[in-house]
Amino acid sequence: MAEESKTPDDQGKGGRILDWVYRNLAGPATVDNAVHGGSQEAREQWKRDLENRKQWSREQRERKRAEREARRGR
Repeated sequence: MAEESKTPDDQGKGGRILDWVYRNLAGPATVDNAVHGGSQEAREQWKRDLENRKQWSREQRERKRAEREARRGR
């Protein structure tokens, strides 16, 4: 009778019971409808905030690019 040996994929896994415990009791928190569940104003504010952050990032990249170009031009 062949002896079952653990493969590297099996190591570190606790089996069905520990898998269930992790998913249902100790796992990462989940939030259903995090963006879509709020009010219309909250979604619009979130979108505006995201766009403002993206704009700020674009401005910072452009500022750094301009500084590099200015240093190279000297």
